[in-house]
Amino acid sequence: MKLLTRSEEYVLLAVWRLQDEAYSLALMHELSKATGQDWSLGSIYTPLERLGKRGLLTSYQTKPTAKRGGRPRRVYQLTAMGRKELLHTRKVENSMWSGITNLTLAGVTS
Repeated sequence: MKLLTRSEEYVLLAVWRLQDEAYSLALMHELSKATGQDWSLGSIYTPLERLGKRGLLTSYQTKPTAKRGGRPRRVYQLTAMGRKELLHTRKVENSMWSGITNLTLAGVTS
């Protein structure tokens, strides 16, 4: 099982949070809000494509709307395998952090 990259993990989590509103622009805003960093659409499309190829995401197009100039919107959804991968990633992360009570990096304690 190939581990998720951090950006793949964040994208999957954002898709899960947004549910039926998980389209590219909403994902970009959700990721920027959650991480405190700017995410470009390009930085979202690459992991979305990889995750789709791995079977962790599916997508569908909405009906065209006048509000979008007659264009449909692509909405992303987690697959069962995507949810399983997220849970596995969380388990690995918890295991790695287990037993670490005071981490000091460059003189800064948390």
